[in-house]
Formats: sequence, C-alpha cells, structure tokens
Amino acid sequence: MMRADFAAIANWITPNSEVLDLGCGDGSFLEYLKKQKPVQAYGVEIDDARVLSCVRKGLNVIQQNLEGGLALFENNSFDTVVLSQTLQTIHETEKILREVARVGKESVVSFPNFGHWSHRLAVGLGRMPVSKSLPYQWYNTPNVRVLTVADFEKLASSLGLQILDQCILHEGRQVTLMPNLFGSLALFRVRRA
Repeated sequence: MMRADFAAIANWITPNSEVLDLGCGDGSFLEYLKKQKPVQAYGVEIDDARVLSCVRKGLNVIQQNLEGGLALFENNSFDTVVLSQTLQTIHETEKILREVARVGKESVVSFPNFGHWSHRLAVGLGRMPVSKSLPYQWYNTPNVRVLTVADFEKLASSLGLQILDQCILHEGRQVTLMPNLFGSLALFRVRRA
C-alpha cells in the first residue's frame, strides 16, 4: 500500500532536480518519485536489509547513520532533501535539521503529529497512543520522541528555517480545519531563511 504522503512530497519536487532521501527505508518513495518525475534520486539508510532492497530496485543508496550528521555532503548539494517520517527517530533533532537545511536548497520534513485528537485522548486516558501514524507500542517503538505541528513550527523558527508550505494529512486527506488537532501526519517544505 502506497503511503499517503508520497504524492504530497512529490508535488513539491521539481522535475529534473537532485533529491536526497534521508532514512529512505526500502526505497519505496525514491522508486515512486522516479516513476512520477525525471529526477536524480539518492538515498541514505542504515539498515542492511533496506539498503539491499534499494540496490535491488536499482536505486543509488549510501549506508550511513544519520545521527553522525551529513558531513559527506557539501552545502546545497541537492535541490531537495527529504526527511520523511524519520525526524521522530533521531536523537539529535536540531543537529539533523540544521544539516538537512545546509545540504538541501529546500527540504521536506514529515512526521506523525502527536497532537492529533486521538493521541491526546489516549494520553488523557492514561495510555500511550497506538494508531496508523504511530503504529508501535511504547516499548517497541523506533521513535525516540514525539512532536506536534505547533512544536515543529516553533523549532523551525528557532533554527532560522522558513516554512514555504505545509500539508497536514489524516487518512490520506488534507486537513485544513485545526490541523494540529485533526491531522495525524504533518509535512513541511522549508529552507534556510
């Protein structure tokens, strides 16, 4: 099943551009993007099996841990750097966002929105939420932190990132009414201010 955010992210990417997908997983997004637009696509992934999956799909992938930063890449190396549903798994959030903004002329960041009403309700009832956007139990999650739409907007501002566009989704549909409450997946297009 295709993730709902793939099309939204692809809409923000210019044809014939260079794209870097950080935490690219099995390469599903890069494969989707290459089918939608002519782009030069590259991925970074740490997991052996996922790197192998990318290679089998004919994708350019580098095996690297994002926690170490992106020193391998020069400033403005890519037109767009994508950090899709990976931010919440990173320990040094500010560091990776600075690096993403340094390496990409523009960046797309997406993450599960912990501010969604169902997550708030679960916490209010004394349980950590489990949902489509946060599908793990608290004890086996790869997520090291949770954040909301409002949290990201504040952090972006403090890091000198300009929000160019945003798309808040729930079950594949865009949410415009009170997105921090009704959206379960947040996508932001940003650049250095």
